[in-house]
Amino acid sequence: MNDRHPVPFDLASMRKQYRAEGLSERELAATPVEQFARWFKQAATEGALFEPNAMVVSTADAEGRPSSRTVLLKHFDEQGFVFYTNYDSRKARDLAGNPFVSLLFPWHPMARQVIVTGVARRTGRDETAAYFRTRPHGSQLGAWASAQSSVIATRADLEAAYAELAARYPEGEQVPVPAHWGGFRVAPQSMEFWQGRENRLHDRLRYVAEADGSWRVERLSP
Repeated sequence: MNDRHPVPFDLASMRKQYRAEGLSERELAATPVEQFARWFKQAATEGALFEPNAMVVSTADAEGRPSSRTVLLKHFDEQGFVFYTNYDSRKARDLAGNPFVSLLFPWHPMARQVIVTGVARRTGRDETAAYFRTRPHGSQLGAWASAQSSVIATRADLEAAYAELAARYPEGEQVPVPAHWGGFRVAPQSMEFWQGRENRLHDRLRYVAEADGSWRVERLSP
């Protein structure tokens, strides 16, 4: 960094000393989704996180160029982790050509993170429609108004599109489910549970899927 644009903080000295209790193999649940449910319950109920279901979704296109964005987890079970998006968005286009994906849950106030790696597949239309009906009316309109990831000239163009839809489908009137919008379910192939510890000697325990459907647990060096 040159003198014309100095960094306003001493980044080299910015760090926190983690003092959380550790994570041991004997404490782990039988499956990674069970373990995730334990940690998620704590993240959702202890009040330290603004959006505990926020996750960073990382994809790569057919040429291997990566991109990341934050989306909201809307369901999880032993079959995988579900989020919804515009199927014309960059993430959806990436997944159409390369279904391998990484999900990161950055639970910083708890000195924890969970990393899910796996394969994404579209959810069925019935499942998508059922979830779409639970969204607030404005969010349903937004799914139609926004051609996600496309270039638009002005904010006014977006708001005009929304206003036109709001006039066509006023509050209380059913909004049709867009054909270009729906869910992805990420079936995990590995899941890493990271717990911050003192002196950067963190605990990292990773579940890895075996061919017979069982899970192998590995401890990774921090």
